[in-house]
Amino acid sequence: MSTTVATPEGEMELYEAVPDAAAKGAVIVVQEAFGVNDHIQDVTRRFAAEGYHGVAPALFHRAGGGTAPYDDFGKVMPLFDGVSDDGILADIDATIAHLEGAGFARSQIGIVGFCFGGRATFLVAARRQLGAAVGFYGGGIAAPGGLPFPPLIGESSSLQTPWLGLFGDLDTGISVESVEDLRSALGDAPVPTDVVRYPDAEHGFHCDARESYHAESAADGWRRTLDWFDTHLG
Repeated sequence: MSTTVATPEGEMELYEAVPDAAAKGAVIVVQEAFGVNDHIQDVTRRFAAEGYHGVAPALFHRAGGGTAPYDDFGKVMPLFDGVSDDGILADIDATIAHLEGAGFARSQIGIVGFCFGGRATFLVAARRQLGAAVGFYGGGIAAPGGLPFPPLIGESSSLQTPWLGLFGDLDTGISVESVEDLRSALGDAPVPTDVVRYPDAEHGFHCDARESYHAESAADGWRRTLDWFDTHLG
């Protein structure tokens, strides 16, 4: 189901999935660079099946919303019109407020993101205090990525939210060296962190709608994500 929330730059749609029984927590699912598409909606429903109140904010609302196909990156960049780190934080703040209105404390709210959303979870973990955060193959954290956002590795020592990062060694957009730089930088983080590398995984390895899907790595990443949330969401 979908609902809308107010942000400083207009209405934003939320895709929402709730469990049949009382939710044990809430999870914000942050989209890939392709929008809140069928895959992101499916992941949100998977969290509901695990007992979480899942929501996926449509961060492309400034450009009118929408999605882009996985095989046409040329349709991606127009969707990013108006998107900035401050805007991402404002959208996540609006999503958090929606979940607080549903009865969840911030310590009960987790956030997970993929691709562009993987970097967004690190941004949120650095500047907001939630229960837990997980990023799948988030480019642009330790080194410049394919999108016009600054690296965030310098904020590692001021993380406010426990953060887990999951990366594929075969990812042509995120080098193993940059992942190891991030791991080293996170040694100074004041909250729990972990970085996991998958030797046989490419970018997008968790997405079963992409050719880069790697079932074994995806299954392990999903298990680690659920364990991270079970451990840290109060």
